Amino acid sequence: MIFRVTKQSTDPGPRAVEVHPAPSGETYSYQVDKFWIVSEVRVDGTVQLVTRRGKQRSVSKDDVRMRHVRWWERWMYRDRFPNLSQLADLASQLNSSEVD
Repeated sequence: MIFRVTKQSTDPGPRAVEVHPAPSGETYSYQVDKFWIVSEVRVDGTVQLVTRRGKQRSVSKDDVRMRHVRWWERWMYRDRFPNLSQLADLASQLNSSEVD
């Protein structure tokens, strides 16, 4: 999934879109596309998303900021999506550190 996040800072990054200056002119509000995968679809109408670093987010299936990935985006931005094997390694490391 691609999830569009709204952010604010003094220096928008290169992937920022829809950049708008704040009324005071010191910061900018902008949006950035995040490339996440769906780990679970829940009965209550939410989906569990996993970020590249293994964080989990729960959002409504009807959230307008979320959309399906087009085939060419999946190919073009393949390095931005979480790698399932890396996430499995990260999860096992977290579990082993909790046991210690």
